[in-house]
Amino acid sequence: MDRIPVGILGATGMVGQMYITLLADHPWFRVGYVAASSRSAGKSYRDAAAGRWRLEAGWGAGVGDLAVEDANDLSRALSAHREGRCSFVFSALDMDKEKIRILEEAYAAAGIPVVSNASANRWGADIPMLIPEVNPRHTDLIPVQRKNHHWDRGFIVVKPNCSIQSYMIPLHALRQKGYDLKRILVTTMQAISGAGYPGVPGWDLVDNLIPFISGEEEKSEQEPLKIFGTIVDGAIVNAEEPKISAHCNRVPITDGHIACVSLEFGSQKPSVEEIKKIWADFTALPQEAGFPMAPEHPIVLQEEADRPQPRKDRNAGKGMAITLGRIRPCNVFDLRFTALSHNTIRGAAGGGILNAELLKYKGYLP
Repeated sequence: MDRIPVGILGATGMVGQMYITLLADHPWFRVGYVAASSRSAGKSYRDAAAGRWRLEAGWGAGVGDLAVEDANDLSRALSAHREGRCSFVFSALDMDKEKIRILEEAYAAAGIPVVSNASANRWGADIPMLIPEVNPRHTDLIPVQRKNHHWDRGFIVVKPNCSIQSYMIPLHALRQKGYDLKRILVTTMQAISGAGYPGVPGWDLVDNLIPFISGEEEKSEQEPLKIFGTIVDGAIVNAEEPKISAHCNRVPITDGHIACVSLEFGSQKPSVEEIKKIWADFTALPQEAGFPMAPEHPIVLQEEADRPQPRKDRNAGKGMAITLGRIRPCNVFDLRFTALSHNTIRGAAGGGILNAELLKYKGYLP
């Protein structure tokens, strides 16, 4: 099939760069429009990214010659939309949250669907916050969202925070088998790339760990409840459980977020071997869809006592798989394990692309 032209808002930033890299050979989508701040507008992408490109891989063929537009100038995106250069946009904007919210809504109101990495619109009751393997049915809210906002073809779908990616799929697999999750204690060790560029000053992280990431613990405790929520009367009603207590830390690792999780079950308490089987057997997305970004095995189990490790395991499943290890009983709760996800792939651009693939499969994208 012909590849769908897509736009990237915030194309010169770290997440925008990852989108461009991952889409270089994507069989469904191709980059046809790039936008960033007014400082980059008017330059070729090659010139705008010069001195700012932080990835080992380069951009795809033709992207360097694309003219960078001002993301705040909706008229430019509308022209590209009418000309067939931009069917929808990935939002990797990095600016004031309220400005992002208003701008994404403006794109949607103009008829351009928005698949967002930003947190600005995560809490709209009619806006799906998606992990495709966990809550694909929340896409059913898109017609409701359009009706509520009087949008014709546009809509907004968001992905959740990168810090929860490593354990949401494993938790969902257990809930799917009928096990109630009551309480969770999670401690994350999050890579420096999660702070963007230039991010945390190197002096602060050499021989050090920073036990605070602004807003991260609140997101880690609240976003899972929306993802596990149900649709009632055209809105998502958050789940009441599990209760989550999160400690989030920044550590001197380039890529890969680790989460150490202890969880308490309800009355039914599966054995460690039953849990391992559930995770090893877990599949969620329809195989016939052939989603290019979906890993063959969403959950990878490591039996070695000292795994997962970011340097060894973060690229499992092209950076889209969740790696689990140290699965064992908990002396306080019922189960404890260590989980790893690649924060700039599964937790950022790759997760956004998989969301778009799901939307395409369900008929919400052309």
